[in-house]
Amino acid sequence: MCLAIPSRVIKIDENNMAEVDTLGVKRTVSLDLMPEPVKEGDYVLIHVGYAMGKIDEKEALESIEVYKKLAEAAMEEEDEISPEQLVNEDGPLLYKPPKESEE
Repeated sequence: MCLAIPSRVIKIDENNMAEVDTLGVKRTVSLDLMPEPVKEGDYVLIHVGYAMGKIDEKEALESIEVYKKLAEAAMEEEDEISPEQLVNEDGPLLYKPPKESEE
């Protein structure tokens, strides 16, 4: 499973690379795999350094709010959540049930 956080395109250079903002973190991604044109201000979904698809602004902003609420909830509950319960390879802030002991 892959979760993508919508990222806003800040600028696009002559090599089809875009600077994007993902929850305040800026990075550069390739637009080479985009099936449609992208312009500054668009929201895109990114996977391993490539923009893979556009998402409309309303949907993007709603998704960003959900991610922010998840992050806030995790911070409030940090004493009750062990690091093993956060599964980074499956996406941000996903709960992984504890393994049952083998006895």
